[in-house]
Amino acid sequence: MIGIICAMTVEAEGLIALCDDTKTEEIYGMSFTTGKMHGKDVVIVVCGVGKVNAAMCTLALIDHYKPKAIINSGVAGAVSPLVTIGDLVVAVKSVEHDMNTTALGDKQGEVSFADGTKMYFECDKEISRKLFEVCKSIPDTKTMNGIVASGDIFISDRRQRLRINDRFGALACEMEGAAIGHVCYRCGVPYGILRAISDDLDENKGMDFVKFTRLASEKTVTAISRFLDAS
Repeated sequence: MIGIICAMTVEAEGLIALCDDTKTEEIYGMSFTTGKMHGKDVVIVVCGVGKVNAAMCTLALIDHYKPKAIINSGVAGAVSPLVTIGDLVVAVKSVEHDMNTTALGDKQGEVSFADGTKMYFECDKEISRKLFEVCKSIPDTKTMNGIVASGDIFISDRRQRLRINDRFGALACEMEGAAIGHVCYRCGVPYGILRAISDDLDENKGMDFVKFTRLASEKTVTAISRFLDAS
């Protein structure tokens, strides 16, 4: 079984619509929908916005469904001029950009564990490779591998976004992916992140965010469907 976690309903509804034999179960106030997509067993869930929601959802999914892998799919904002609205980013690793214990001598983004610290949560190489390959098959869509940064703040200011790019080398920022990666790392579950860019460094150039979130989500739905079909 493959677990698919989305932050918002608009990101998940297209995936659920492609599934057969669906059943829904509520766990801790979250609706987990199981079914089959291209003959593969999947469980799809909307975790809600933010790192705590994402982490709680990931652990519930792992405990109740024992997935062989988890994919976080959704939209993100550009923090690099290399990507713009409609582009796809397949993460190679993720980082919690708002994690800050620098007063204790750590680097920003480092997470402390009993046996040391860790800044980046590496994505499964095979998942990332397959996601990248199917994304490249989507017409008129630029796809890049890179780092995705997550934090509990919606960042619209261009200067703040560029600071995240400068500090972590990230292409995109959002509010869930690294928390999912954090839990998967601790639980030993392979994971991947796929993000479509819904807003760019120029604050959409006057474009409507909601409209482009839906358009970007359509691309992630296509990519996930093709990923499962090819798996």
